Amino acid sequence: MAGKKKSRPVVTGLVLLALVGTSGYLTLELRKQDEQGVTEVRNVGVLEGGRSTGGSTATGKETWSRLENPERSVLRGSDGQIKAVFTDGARTATLTGPARTFQEPTSTASKVSTTDWVRLMPEPWKKGAEGQKWFKDWYAEYKDSKEDDVFAFAFQYVAGAPEKKDAQGTVYAGDANFGPLNTSGAEGGDLRLEQSDFYDYLGVQYPFRDGVVGQPEGARARSIDCSGFIRMVLGYRARFPLMSSDNSGDGLPRTANGMARSKVGVDILPLAGVTAKDRPSAIDQLQPGDLAFFKLDTRTGERLDHVGMVLGHDTEGHLIFVSSREEVNGPTIGDVGGVSRLDGNGYYAKTLRSAKRL
Repeated sequence: MAGKKKSRPVVTGLVLLALVGTSGYLTLELRKQDEQGVTEVRNVGVLEGGRSTGGSTATGKETWSRLENPERSVLRGSDGQIKAVFTDGARTATLTGPARTFQEPTSTASKVSTTDWVRLMPEPWKKGAEGQKWFKDWYAEYKDSKEDDVFAFAFQYVAGAPEKKDAQGTVYAGDANFGPLNTSGAEGGDLRLEQSDFYDYLGVQYPFRDGVVGQPEGARARSIDCSGFIRMVLGYRARFPLMSSDNSGDGLPRTANGMARSKVGVDILPLAGVTAKDRPSAIDQLQPGDLAFFKLDTRTGERLDHVGMVLGHDTEGHLIFVSSREEVNGPTIGDVGGVSRLDGNGYYAKTLRSAKRL
C-alpha cells in the first residue's frame, strides 16, 4: 500500500459489471474461509478496567488516580465519575463531554451514543504530567470544549457527509470513496484499488517532514483507503506527525501493517502473530480512539491489512469501530462485508490481531 499502483486502461461497462460481480463473490468466499470455532470474546467496560497502582490525589474537587494495564492516569470529578483518561506514552486522551450519537442508518442498525471525546495532546502523557504547565493550559482549553474532536473528524467522511472547504477552496472533508474501481480484470482482484492516501482525497501536494512531497493522483480524488482514512483523521486533521511511507520520517506510517508494527504509540493489544490462534482475547482494555489492526486476506502473507478506530459501545452493548472499506466504498460503521464489531464471532472480531493507542 505504500507505493502507488500503475494506472489501468478503461474497460467497457459490461466488463466492469462482470468485474464488480466477481470481486463481490471473492469477498464473500474469503469470509467463508474463516476458521470456525474461535472462542467468543465479549467486552466488559472500556474505561474502568485495570488495577490501581497507587493512591489518589485531589486537586480542588477533582481526584487523580493511577491504573495499570496499561499504565494511565484517571481524573474523576467530585461525584466520582470519570472526566478524563490519559495513558502513559500516548498523545490521545479521552475526555467526558456532552452526549452524542453516531449512526449510519443506510448501512447498519447500530447506534453509538457516547459521552467520550477523543483529543490529541501536544505531548505524550507521563505520570505526574497533570502538574505541568503544558497540560494545565491544554486541559483548560478542551475540558468543556465542543470543538470537533477525532470522532467528529471521522464522521465527516462517511456516506452523505457534506463538503467542507478551507480558505484556499480545498475540499478537506465530505463523503469519501475507498478508492477507484479496479478495472484490471486480474483473477482474485479486489473491487477497488487501495493506496489512496489523505493527499489523494485533498487533491493537493503534501510536503512531509522528511522532504518527500506526496503527489495526488486525479483518479483517486476524494478517496482514502483504510490507513489513508486514519492518517486523514489523526494526521491531517488532528495534526499527529505523519511519515511519508512505512520507512521514512517519524510519526504515523503509511500502511496498516506499518502502523501496527511501528514503535509509535502504546501497544494495548500486542501483536502476537497473524493466524487465527493469535487473536487477542483481553479486549477489555480497549478505549475509544484506539487503533485496531486486522488480518483479513491470506494473500498478504505476514502483513496486517486493515486498520480501524474504536468508537465505543452501541446501544446493544457491542464494541464498534469505524474504518474505510472497499465493500462500502469509504469510511463506515456498517455491516456490509461484516459487522463492525470487535466482540463476538463476526468477521472483523475474528480477524482482530492487535491494537494501539497513539
